[in-house]
Amino acid sequence: MIEPLLLKGRPRPDSTCTMRVDPAASGLRHAGLEVHRLAAGTRLRRETGAREVCAVLLAGRADVRTEGGAWQGIGARQHLFERSRPHAVYAACDDCLEITALGEVEVALASAPARTRRPARLIVPEAIAVEERGHGDTQRTIHRVFWEQDAADALLVAEVFTPAGHWSSYPPHKHDHEAPPEESQLEEIYYFRCDPPQGFAFQRVYAADGRFDASFSPGDGDVVTVPGGYHPVAAAPGYHLYYLNVMAGASRRWCISHDPRHAWLHQRPRA
Repeated sequence: MIEPLLLKGRPRPDSTCTMRVDPAASGLRHAGLEVHRLAAGTRLRRETGAREVCAVLLAGRADVRTEGGAWQGIGARQHLFERSRPHAVYAACDDCLEITALGEVEVALASAPARTRRPARLIVPEAIAVEERGHGDTQRTIHRVFWEQDAADALLVAEVFTPAGHWSSYPPHKHDHEAPPEESQLEEIYYFRCDPPQGFAFQRVYAADGRFDASFSPGDGDVVTVPGGYHPVAAAPGYHLYYLNVMAGASRRWCISHDPRHAWLHQRPRA
């Protein structure tokens, strides 16, 4: 199993791209991600090739076009930490995705290998399930942006809002062994944003067999790759935390197993 990585987000003056998780460079075989910040009137064009793509409008409004569809003026939130659900567009393999910013836009292009050509489609905020998970200092809000009920080959995408000082992806769980329904094998990418932006998080990624145990402190715009292992997250006090999860792997099912050493946390009294 390859080891997890911390990738630092670095805006470049010659590019709209602030983050790219290239499978070849990261060691991930399935999950991929690009994040772009577009000025008003900027156009981003991507051929999907052998991958399917879910374009999530993190903030701002845009016109989005594919070979089979066009949607004008989509974008549900002006600021990411409004915590409302986003608009997204799914484009299958062998398609072309074109995004034109109508103001300042931040868009994430989550991707995974695919073979099935499907019609592109718009995902509206009202269609995205919201889950309140955990309690007390593990409470967080999850948006299932592109999930198992949405037709696709491999890709799963979710957003998580974690309040300041809370833990998330907790109790520690993993999904690196293909044995559904107990567990599925899914790589995962965490794209972090912080409010205020000078904030930071902590994430530990550790293998059940001890092959690796790494701890990271991602900041605003950073990524942690999770090829496998348990991967809990903590938001620093005073800083609200957002992360976009991109998952893909051997099967398109989200089945998790918890670290048995922390199983008692499931039985503790609710706060």
